[in-house]
Amino acid sequence: MRAIIDRTLGAAGKYTAWDFAFLKISLVCLGILLGAYFAKFFLSYTTFLWVVFIASYLWIMYRTFFKHMN
Repeated sequence: MRAIIDRTLGAAGKYTAWDFAFLKISLVCLGILLGAYFAKFFLSYTTFLWVVFIASYLWIMYRTFFKHMN
């Protein structure tokens, strides 16, 4: 399992901006599709999903602009 993770990280290290753009587009489309198919299920969890989104967004902003800027 460790070898697969290392190979994947090595490949991701060689991504270009276009590769990351396509990765983001595919993940956004997957999220929209899941939201469309399971809309009634996710409606009862919107507060939880907002909390998770805000926490993860703040974590990424911290890691990007404060931790790795040095």
